[in-house]
Amino acid sequence: MNQFKILFFIVVLTGLLVWIGDLLYPGGQGLLMALAIAVVMNFVSYFYSDKIVLASYGARTLEQQEAPDLYLLLSRIVQRANLPLPRLALIEDDTPNAFATGRDPEHAVVAVTTGMIRLLSDAELEGVLAHELGHVAHRDILLSSITSVLVQAIMFLSRMAMWVAPRDEEGRSNPIAGLLIAIFAPLSAMVLQLALSRSREYLADEYSAQVTGRPLELANALERISGINEIQPMRDAQPATAHLMIVNPLRGGGLMSLFSTHPPIQARIERLRAMASGM
Repeated sequence: MNQFKILFFIVVLTGLLVWIGDLLYPGGQGLLMALAIAVVMNFVSYFYSDKIVLASYGARTLEQQEAPDLYLLLSRIVQRANLPLPRLALIEDDTPNAFATGRDPEHAVVAVTTGMIRLLSDAELEGVLAHELGHVAHRDILLSSITSVLVQAIMFLSRMAMWVAPRDEEGRSNPIAGLLIAIFAPLSAMVLQLALSRSREYLADEYSAQVTGRPLELANALERISGINEIQPMRDAQPATAHLMIVNPLRGGGLMSLFSTHPPIQARIERLRAMASGM
């Protein structure tokens, strides 16, 4: 099922890229240009999406001797979950957050911020790491990473349309097409991110609760870190990669919460507390 989902999202995002290229330069030239970009981006996404996402947040890979306590927590979880030990990466940011990336469990990376390490207890941090390993176990990290890279490409082309006026088939400027691209392309990419992300977070929360046996610790962690992200969003947070994070790294309440890549934090906390009651 996940393989079908990966293929579906790649096809839709690639089609969106090609549509933008055709609007920018009708007559085949733009279509071929966008198709070439899409092929390259899909190749790069598959093999290098983890490096691209980590670089966008200035994350540094940690060796085991640099963070023995963190690796010990992680090794306990992977033993229970029967998963390969992923690499750990550190993001120098006071705002607590975390994400997983990579194309499969054998090439997974779990990134955490310095703020996360300082703020949470070991039990809460274990719950967060188990949540990220849930994304690894469900094999949706490849889909998330590919989506991040392709959405960034779509955002780039949509911004380009604002500066380079699209042309019709006779070579005349077409500002209406430019406006369509600038509005519709990012909106479409955002809707696709919403469809991808919300259910994944619930599943990863459940995975963490089952693996650790302590859903309340993850609930407490989510409550603490979500409040800080509202007040102090991550410094390098970007809309194209926001869906990767354990909580939304972008500020936005009220109406904007309807377009959040994450389900409501209170709903997640209540589900985890219900699980704890059931246990």
